Amino acid sequence: MSFFTDTASEMVYPLLPLFLTRVLGAGAMSLGIIEGVAEAANSLLKIASGWVTDRWGEPKKLVLAGYGLSSAIRPLMALAKTWPQVLALRFGDRLGKGIRTSPRDVMLARLAPDDRRGLVYGFHRAMDHAGAVAGPLIASAYLYFHPDAYRSLFAWTLVPGVIVVLIILRVPEARPRESAPDASGTPIAAPTTRAIPAVFYRAVFVILVFTLGNASDTFLLLRLGDIGVPQFWIPLLWSALHVVKVVSSLAGGSLSDRFGRRTMIALGWLVYAVVYAGFGHFDDRATVVALFLFYGLYFGLTEGVQNAWVADMAPVDARGTAFGSYNGALGFGGLAASLISGYIWTRVSPHAAFLTGAALALAATVLLIVLFVRNSDAGQRRHGHATAVDHEQP
Repeated sequence: MSFFTDTASEMVYPLLPLFLTRVLGAGAMSLGIIEGVAEAANSLLKIASGWVTDRWGEPKKLVLAGYGLSSAIRPLMALAKTWPQVLALRFGDRLGKGIRTSPRDVMLARLAPDDRRGLVYGFHRAMDHAGAVAGPLIASAYLYFHPDAYRSLFAWTLVPGVIVVLIILRVPEARPRESAPDASGTPIAAPTTRAIPAVFYRAVFVILVFTLGNASDTFLLLRLGDIGVPQFWIPLLWSALHVVKVVSSLAGGSLSDRFGRRTMIALGWLVYAVVYAGFGHFDDRATVVALFLFYGLYFGLTEGVQNAWVADMAPVDARGTAFGSYNGALGFGGLAASLISGYIWTRVSPHAAFLTGAALALAATVLLIVLFVRNSDAGQRRHGHATAVDHEQP
């Protein structure tokens, strides 16, 4: 499901900045508004859908609704004539993502063995990024034979969208299950309380600080265009970035099961800081392109790992609410980050926008180290399951 959805999405996303600026005549600030508003809607629904999942106990229906909505709306981008129309369509597309994300994460948590949860979420992210390899390659090949034919390319995204819906109809509903047995072989009963521990909110706060500097990746793509990277190479570079994401997601998720979630997250945030500082300092194409590809390591070290960390901390019957809160924080932080980055880009310079993101990434890394004790993850690995994370102390 994630592979085909991202294939369709990434046939559009890396070309959106060029479509907006070259076809519709929009600027960087409109790009920030579009991405920010779309992510805000996405975030609100992630919170609501997570809450509903806990009360219904059947996430598949919400997953089907979310994927179906995005699959139906995305091809309509071919009809857009103005940037507000693009805003409306992106809004609808992100509504679909908001509906499906938290229930999907709950389904994954139910299916994943506790001691391999990082690998499971990492594998999911790898399949998502594999779709992001296929999508730009399809787009690049299409534009090679049909230069500037953005609209017809966007219309073809209907095909993978239909495939996604057909796949979802065959996916079984994942049911809650007990945790893995303890050392004596006795099953550990799933928690029955909906109380989410304080450590979860502390973790979300630190992640939110980082997210305030994590603007939409469209700014990176716009920067590549500004320094003279040809249109034809943009989708290819986007695809190459996701090859790095695929490999690093599998490695990062698996390593987090052995060495701890926060270790991988801190490394990922440091990679992010280096990349954004480089984008803010260098102007030559070779260096910026190299940094862009190195950027893929950040995703592999953080995306699936952060999801696994949330599942570690949340009681079984409150995971929908926890994932909703976590995803909502990411979305609202992304809204602020995109608006801030667009403003700084327009009013000051692109260099200043990227340096601001690097500074916030470093600040969040320091908070991650200061607010959590180091031996908590060791306890998690020692017990063979994730519940030890719930007992972290600041």
